[in-house]
Amino acid sequence: MSVLPEKVLADLKSGNFEPVYFLQGDEPFFIDEITGYIEANAIAEAEKSFNQTIIYGKDANMADILTNARRFPMMAEKQLVLVKEAQNIPDINREDGQKLLINYLDNPVPSTILVFAHKHKKVDGRRPLAKALKSKTVFVESIKLKDYKLPAWISQYVKSKGFNIDDRTAYMLAEYIGTNLERLTNEIGKVLISLPEGGQITEEIVHKNIGISKEYNVFEFQKAIAFRDVLKANRIANFYVANSKANPIIPTIGFLFSYFSKLLLLHGAKDKSDGSLASTMGVPPFALKDYRVAANNYSISQVVNGIGFLKKADLQSKGVDSGSKPEGDILRELVFNLMH
Repeated sequence: MSVLPEKVLADLKSGNFEPVYFLQGDEPFFIDEITGYIEANAIAEAEKSFNQTIIYGKDANMADILTNARRFPMMAEKQLVLVKEAQNIPDINREDGQKLLINYLDNPVPSTILVFAHKHKKVDGRRPLAKALKSKTVFVESIKLKDYKLPAWISQYVKSKGFNIDDRTAYMLAEYIGTNLERLTNEIGKVLISLPEGGQITEEIVHKNIGISKEYNVFEFQKAIAFRDVLKANRIANFYVANSKANPIIPTIGFLFSYFSKLLLLHGAKDKSDGSLASTMGVPPFALKDYRVAANNYSISQVVNGIGFLKKADLQSKGVDSGSKPEGDILRELVFNLMH
């Protein structure tokens, strides 16, 4: 059975280290967080030279890894064997390698903490090894967060660091940075450095420290289009064209595509109460006011057409069906098509 990363970290911070950890999945952030904590805290610093072994998957087969795991610690209670990039172990997907690991799991050495960091891939769930891992290890499925869960995760992450953040700012960070948790936490770290302990992250602080322009950010661009503010939308588009390195067109199109897709969900929803719409669209309730204004400004057919314009602009920006059209012309044409 899979254990949540948060539960594993809580247990580790309480000093509970288990004999075998198997961490797998497509979200490397949680795998790195757990392995980083174990590497830093499982073995006392003075004992690491003899009792901590770091192995990279491509450099060792399963027999080599388990030979290290079966050693006894030197003048210490525990030893750590950490296998990074375990997805590259040559025989981890072969029957002989899997049998060796299953046999070890039946009788793990209690003085060894054996950790497999198996990134970006999963062990075949149909094989006997998968069943053994789920029942005989601390087994973590590290899954990428869904977009709609990201603001709540940001709030919890900031709180875990001893700081606070309001819902609007968490939502802005989620929308602007997206689900790349490594980048997201790095950007949050930049902000926290400037705050006193227990301080509050606000939109103003984010604008100042993360480089989101207060006037020319993608949220203001989206709002200008939603509110049919042609002058402002074109002013931001021209700013983006003049500062294309800091404002690449492909993420901008992706952001607007997400917005129009959610607008389509609003139009199609039978239950238009705040609670139901927030759940259906994957947005916080406070964001619904602007979406309702946009729904009044764009009929369902206009929203569908807008999605078509965005798909076309996306292809053009990637060099498909664009001829020699510059990115600036693609963006300006997109704004015109969306708003007329």
